[in-house]
Amino acid sequence: MATQAAPKSGFDKWKEGVDRAPGDARWNIWDREIQSAVSDFNQHLATTPGYRPLDWRTIKAIIWVESGAGNPEWHIKPMQIGVVGDPGMDSLLYGNEGGNLILPPIWRERLTTVSVRTVPAHNIRAGVGYLLMRMAEYEYRSMPTADTTLYEVTVKPGDSLDKIARVNGSTTEVVARLNPAAAILQTGQVLRVQRASTQRVISGWRPLSTALIFKRYNGGREATYVRKLEIVLEMQRNEK
Repeated sequence: MATQAAPKSGFDKWKEGVDRAPGDARWNIWDREIQSAVSDFNQHLATTPGYRPLDWRTIKAIIWVESGAGNPEWHIKPMQIGVVGDPGMDSLLYGNEGGNLILPPIWRERLTTVSVRTVPAHNIRAGVGYLLMRMAEYEYRSMPTADTTLYEVTVKPGDSLDKIARVNGSTTEVVARLNPAAAILQTGQVLRVQRASTQRVISGWRPLSTALIFKRYNGGREATYVRKLEIVLEMQRNEK
């Protein structure tokens, strides 16, 4: 009596599909769009501390894992960001998680809820933006505004550095830096003040790895995600 073959797992079915990808042009249709998107982000973030240029093939690997040419949404949402139940799109576009610092200025204006869900080029850029937003490290710093003018203010009774900063649209840190001798204020003393505000800035970057992509991008939702990503990355490295 013939032994019945065990049913294939979801991973096995995925592996069979992705094994057929090399040489199938359908799996490469987003290459130029990915390269363009990654180039935009690399240029925009190049001056942030510790940034290492993103390899576009990492995004291609993520797309192969997230959807793939056999997925019905391959031609609509290749990175799957914006699907029902996924909070990634809203956190990038409308949350207070650093998306405004990650997105290149032109894409801050272009990306919308509708476009991310219906335009593949926008979906790819939203996916790249969300990945980088989750890899960045942030802190709040006192930053001068575009107005570089130094103003002079006279200390009045009851003044403090904090009060002077608030009244003059600056921060205590900036006022203290401009007036290093003003540890103890005296009425009639003249201080220099520059407009400033406390802003969120990118202070560094987490080292990109398959484990971290799984944890911070995928959200730890799929147990085989790291294994899939490593398989596809190896295929990308071996691709001629």
